[in-house]
Amino acid sequence: MRTDNITLEETRFDGINNLENYPSFHERHRIFPQIFENRKHGKILDIAAGMGVVGKKIKDSYNAEIICNDVCPTCLEVMNKNGLTTTSFDIDENEKNFPYPDKHFNAIIALATIEHLINTDHFVTEINRMLTDDGYLYLSAPNYTGLMYLLPFLISGKTFHNPLKEDSKYEFYAHIRYFTFNTLIEYISSFGFIPEKVYLGIPETSTRYLNLYAKSKLKAFLFRNFMKYMYIMLPPRWASEPVICFKKSNNIPEKLSYKKVVL
Repeated sequence: MRTDNITLEETRFDGINNLENYPSFHERHRIFPQIFENRKHGKILDIAAGMGVVGKKIKDSYNAEIICNDVCPTCLEVMNKNGLTTTSFDIDENEKNFPYPDKHFNAIIALATIEHLINTDHFVTEINRMLTDDGYLYLSAPNYTGLMYLLPFLISGKTFHNPLKEDSKYEFYAHIRYFTFNTLIEYISSFGFIPEKVYLGIPETSTRYLNLYAKSKLKAFLFRNFMKYMYIMLPPRWASEPVICFKKSNNIPEKLSYKKVVL
């Protein structure tokens, strides 16, 4: 991974040494391990696990071996403090295989990761290689045709990635790939995956929602219900960052289909 990306991560986590003061909890974190449903994963790899929010939830409430990978020293330190099994390897190194044998994991998690990478083809190929024949990939990335991104762009003519604003400067410098929901589905499927389900987390415990709730219970109520009914009524292509569950497969149908799950 780009060394400047690691520096950005370290700067963003300055002063954070535990999960209690972690400032970037998202609904995509909350819905794990619930979205595993009855798939009974035995060995799980969380790629670019960050502070290990998802890893700890899985470790505490799901019967599986979970390994968390990251390259940022602060992230590794916090994960180790929380008793997580960690590894550290570069997921954007095009010349090396990831350090696990073929068909080693039943599930791999890659949340808000692929948009940071240069060598995306190698990344997805290695995930496919490490998964068992009936393995699953849980993946998310910002969907730039989602309403939460699209409306501000149409109204103001400015993108979310503003290098002059603290709350979006990181994304401006760190994100180098820009997917829509549909292109992400098609891209990942071209490497031997079928989209099975798409999970949409209603605002409930994310940092953004809790901050809004602290300022105005009414605004939080309106925001939560707007998002809830949007998720129920509209297709996932309008959501800002759904978590997509892909199943590894050698038979990719001409027409891709999936089920939507609102949590």
